Amino acid sequence: MQNVLLEIAKQAISDSFNHTSTLNPKALVQAHPEFSTPKATFVTLTLDGQLRGCIGSLIAHRPLLDDLIHNAKAAAFDDPRFYPLSPEEFLHVKIEISLLSEPQPILYENIDDLKSKVTVGMDGIILQKGSRKATFLPQVWEQLPTFELFFSHLCQKAGLAPDCLESHPEIWYYRVEKVK
Repeated sequence: MQNVLLEIAKQAISDSFNHTSTLNPKALVQAHPEFSTPKATFVTLTLDGQLRGCIGSLIAHRPLLDDLIHNAKAAAFDDPRFYPLSPEEFLHVKIEISLLSEPQPILYENIDDLKSKVTVGMDGIILQKGSRKATFLPQVWEQLPTFELFFSHLCQKAGLAPDCLESHPEIWYYRVEKVK
């Protein structure tokens, strides 16, 4: 199934370039009934080892197939951090899909307690304080390998101070199944 997911993401992006619609959702769901089950996905594009686009859903709110197609196109063309992917870049881009588990809240007393409940390298984290919210997929631990680095950057991604854990934001964790 992993190769099929990658092919769907690749074809969704290709269809956008060509203004075509070659994917047959009905046939895909018939061949893979699990594609009709709601699932949250992230699609990450890298070019020469550098991030080139990453868009996804944190909560399963539409069928896996629809979520994957939407997020593949959005990662290629709608990530506000990047220009839309060019046809030349598309020839060389690597696609990684993350299938997310349902986020679970982490109830914690203080930073040390939170640290004891987070599995470094495994947990994707959602952080929210008021209207500010951000997430890092578990893959981000590869670039930010310590609890302190990971969370200070996640706080900043949410538009908060690097030491925002001191103000006790809400934290959820999730796991991913990577497809690449």
